[in-house]
Amino acid sequence: MERPSWAPADVDIETPSIARVYDYWVGGTHNFEVDRAVARQVEEANPALPKTFRANRAFLRRAGRELAGLGIRQFLDVGSGIPAEHNVHDAVFAAAPDSKVVYTDIDPVAVAHGRAILADEPRAAIFQGDLYKPKDIFEAPDTARLIDFDQPVGLILGAVLHFVPEENDPLALIRQFTDRLVPGSYLVLSHAGADEVPQAAPNVAKSYGGAVSEVIWRSTDQFTALFEGFQLIAPGVTPVTVWRPDADADVDGLGAGAPMLAGAALKPVV
Repeated sequence: MERPSWAPADVDIETPSIARVYDYWVGGTHNFEVDRAVARQVEEANPALPKTFRANRAFLRRAGRELAGLGIRQFLDVGSGIPAEHNVHDAVFAAAPDSKVVYTDIDPVAVAHGRAILADEPRAAIFQGDLYKPKDIFEAPDTARLIDFDQPVGLILGAVLHFVPEENDPLALIRQFTDRLVPGSYLVLSHAGADEVPQAAPNVAKSYGGAVSEVIWRSTDQFTALFEGFQLIAPGVTPVTVWRPDADADVDGLGAGAPMLAGAALKPVV
């Protein structure tokens, strides 16, 4: 196929990419027919999956907007995927134009497309980074250029910790990030989970997780424990669709049974 002008030259556009499949599901435009074909196959087997991802993306926008309203002007989004249209930076810039946003993702395809999207946006950047190497993320040039860790930061780990198994200690991993944050910072998390795992969950893990890694489902209590040391802000831990909802919170009708949990919490003064 003919390469569109926005497609990075070093990206394979003939082979499906899980980052672009996700981009298609959440309404982005950086995807191709090969990606959309895979998306339709997965959606046919698991119709709730793309709906859940769209609800998660809507939650991240709302969380970014709410934190901007609380005075946060710096955001670090780890495991961001392609920062497609209507992403965190769009929401926070609309609420507070002087904000800065740094995205990082381990997928080079997501990063390449992200750089194309953000090429003309000096307030935001994306680079390749590994969730398991927080030090490298903190020391990356884009992070140093845009984020001052002497000031409060909004740290976002959206739909990424459910790829971290218990043996890798997700709470300890979170602390490697949050230990660098000053009091007054916020932690935003979303995670595949429910107190009763839906019947579709094994198929979701097989269809989507097979392209990435196994999806780890956690209960509300297990997810809430990941906020240890932080103070949850209202409404606490909820399904993504009902966390401070607005008109786009549940456009697919998942309701309170959405199998993705969400929350945001303040790092208090000790």
